[in-house]
Amino acid sequence: MTDHGTGRQVRRRRVFYIPGYDPVPPRRYRELYRRESASQARVSGYQIALGKPVDQDVFGWHVTARIENHEVTADFEVLVWSDIVRASMSDSIVATYGQMLRTVWVYVGSGALWPLMRLRKGPVLAALYPVAMLCLQAVLAMILGWIVMRLAGLGLPWVAAAVLGVAAAVLMLRWFRTVDGRLFAHYLMHDFAFTAQLKGAYPPELETRLAVFGDRIAAALLDDVDEVLVVGHSSGAYLAVSVLADLMRAGRVRRKGAALGFLSLGQVVPMASFLPRAERLRRDLRDLSLRDELCWVDVSAPGDGCSFALCDPVAVSGVAPKEQRWPLVLSAAFSQTLSPEKQAALRHRFFRLHFQYLCAFDRPGAYDYFRITAGPRTLCDRFAEQAPSPSRIHVPVSRHVSVA
Repeated sequence: MTDHGTGRQVRRRRVFYIPGYDPVPPRRYRELYRRESASQARVSGYQIALGKPVDQDVFGWHVTARIENHEVTADFEVLVWSDIVRASMSDSIVATYGQMLRTVWVYVGSGALWPLMRLRKGPVLAALYPVAMLCLQAVLAMILGWIVMRLAGLGLPWVAAAVLGVAAAVLMLRWFRTVDGRLFAHYLMHDFAFTAQLKGAYPPELETRLAVFGDRIAAALLDDVDEVLVVGHSSGAYLAVSVLADLMRAGRVRRKGAALGFLSLGQVVPMASFLPRAERLRRDLRDLSLRDELCWVDVSAPGDGCSFALCDPVAVSGVAPKEQRWPLVLSAAFSQTLSPEKQAALRHRFFRLHFQYLCAFDRPGAYDYFRITAGPRTLCDRFAEQAPSPSRIHVPVSRHVSVA
């Protein structure tokens, strides 16, 4: 991994951020970057500021920074697919339970669940959590309905008592739905159901959006910039893999143009690539791992229970060629880069830990999101001498290894 440095100082950078399965409008990412970059700047002693995007037709922001004694500007763009996410999230409780049954059947019936459990227990438990929580909610609702029916039956005909019992159960399920912002059962169920709906294949509307993403990145590669950096977080990481693989195969990445970097953070690639119809994704993983037109760095941390931490997504998916170059798998090492006080504050905030890669570290190490996205070195140069994490998992595990 030591022969991919460009030696190029970055003065202008374009950054494309692909979020995970998130229905929230993209402005949250701008505010997160504003807040956390200011915190990291105070800790690390550099300067960074946000402004309005140069292109008013897209959602993003403009960054000016002085890092490592160099002035750098970076233009961020969020590649939005939150509308597709929202459309996939049904408000119907019955539909959610239907999704639960179908998703469990896809992962268990296809044999994908058991290999996933061999990798990391955290993300698998995160996948099983909404199933257990939704079942618990159903049981509690039935118990409440039974109690109401028995009490009402003391003074009402059994039909009326039964109606009241059913109504009480339904009201309780609706109440659980209203507090899902704290429980995340419905949200996580929609997330895993979206991945499993076509057994790992992308739905047509998502394929169309990925093509749009590719056009945006291809246009930036023709611009007068020193680096184009694509950041994919969570499930956005495997979407970025497919977008970049398409660009490579179509010959839309110039070897002598802007440096191209791909930073995957907290990836959950196996949740998709282990499914039987994920041939397209497995091909994209295989093809991207061979290319020398880009630098791919994958960062995760064992402390993030929502990601397949330190799992080489190409290798564990069973499609690693002998000439595999990428990704460089690195650990964000939360146990070292976060103080004991910070770790204690985040101990049970699992979703916040899943977003820590986009946030400030009070004991920063080699990984610093803001140096990477707004600093004067390309992704390749920054990690050119970095060895892969010795704890990385790179043994093929998936039962399904066919490619498109």
